[in-house]
Formats: sequence, C-alpha cells, structure tokens
Amino acid sequence: MRLGAHISTAGGAYRAFERARGACCDSFLIFTKSNRQWAAKPFSDDDITFYKNAVAEYADLHPVSVHAAYLINVASPDPALWEKSYLALKEEVERAAALGISLITFHPGSYMTSSEQEGLAAITRAMRRLLAETADTAPETVICLETMAGQGTNLGGKFEHLATIIQNAGPSDRLGVCFDTCHVFAAGYDIRTPEAYAATMAEFDRVVGLDKIRCFHFNDSIHELGTGKDRHAHIGRGQIGLAGFANFINDPRWADHCAHLETEPTDTGDDGVEIDMNQINLAALRALLTE
Repeated sequence: MRLGAHISTAGGAYRAFERARGACCDSFLIFTKSNRQWAAKPFSDDDITFYKNAVAEYADLHPVSVHAAYLINVASPDPALWEKSYLALKEEVERAAALGISLITFHPGSYMTSSEQEGLAAITRAMRRLLAETADTAPETVICLETMAGQGTNLGGKFEHLATIIQNAGPSDRLGVCFDTCHVFAAGYDIRTPEAYAATMAEFDRVVGLDKIRCFHFNDSIHELGTGKDRHAHIGRGQIGLAGFANFINDPRWADHCAHLETEPTDTGDDGVEIDMNQINLAALRALLTE
C-alpha cells in the first residue's frame, strides 16, 4: 500500500511535498483551502505551476488526495445550505482537478431535521449534478464518499447508505469510496481479527462492491466497536489495535491503494521534545507487512 498522512499546505500546496518526504510518506492527503471556511482564494498561475513542478520533483510521492471542507452538507434539508454546500463541493473538485489531483474525499452529510431517506436523496441529487457539471472541468477526478461513524443524523455509517447513493447517482467511474478504519469500526463493523475483517469486507463487497474503494484513511479508534463515536487514536494505541491494520496491510487487493493517517502529527515526549507521530505511525504500519 502507498502509506502517508494528512500534510499541511501552509505557504502553498506545493510545500506539502517536502513535508511529506520528511514524514516518510509514500503518498499524502491535503486540504487545498481552509477546511473550516466557505471561501477559497482562487489559485494563481504561479500556485499551479509551483505545484506541478513539485509533482515532477517528488515523483515518488503519489497519489495525492484532497479532503473537502468539513462545512459541506449536501444532505441538508435547508435549500440555501444545500446549494451553498453543493457549490463549495463543486469548487473543491475543480480545485483538485486544477492541480491534477485525481482523488477527493468528502463527508456525505447529515440529514438534520429531515429523514434518512430524504438525506440520501439529497446527496444523490448533488452527486448527479456534480458528475454532470464537472464532466469537462474535472474528468479525471474521482469523488469519494467517506465511510462515517454513524453518530447522530450523519449518513455514511451504513454500507447501504453508500450503495444507495452510488447506484442512484451513477453508476460512474468518477464516484468511489474512501474507507476510514476508525469510522467503520465506530459504526459497528469489526476489523480486528482476520475472521472479522474478512466478514466485514465480504459485506462491503456484497452491498457496495470492493472495486468502489479508491483510498483509505488509517486511524485507530479511542472508543470501542459500535459506539458511533468518531475519535481517532494513533496506530495500535486504540481499540482496533495493530492486528486490525495488519489485515489491510497484507491484503493484496489493496496493493497500490493509498492510505492516509489523520491522527495528530506531533506529540510531546516526557523530555519536552516534539515527536513526529506521522513517522512513528507509518513505521508501525510498515512493520506489519509480512512476506
């Protein structure tokens, strides 16, 4: 697998490559704008040129994936918020395409005061429109629905949610899934033992199709199986444990798929010295690989 982490783009998206190299990444995840603001400063010609030059200079670091802003909610029953969210998601997809990035992940959304079925229909409507309106501006960019933890009215915690959206909005090669280990575990799908992992992946294949998984988020879970609580832990330091990640790392079906950490990138040791947790987590994952 192509292992990496969520990397800062402070100072320009192109600067993430050097940081990713320092963190021992094979691949990495970025925001192309503030993840907690609606507005985005348009890319200048220099922004795009610097980024593409970095792609060439760091050709071994691939693929790069984008995470869309957390504010986006295309499951919303509020027409104004739905439209604002849709336009923000479209802009995110087109920004990724402008940099030549082929993967973008977003949270499906929360149905709030409506119903599960109405929320799924709202997301499906957004996906149909998005696929049509970005067919020319982002033809190579795959839009990935992220598996979610199932808290509150959030959608994506059941594999059936993803299947409904993908089937009704497509089918399309530009619509896929980002499989988040913490979220799936929190939603009640066990992945800790070889047997549990096999059963969960067989269920995903039956309901959605394994071919729809385009990338992974690798996060351990602070909380136990099925709690619906989304709290990330460092690899092997949560309720999933190292054995759970070994199931993914050693599954030949995921060879060349990218998997990105979303855990805190640094910690402070007992001596007060900052520790690069991305390096430690990636080393822990690589140590799980068997011949």
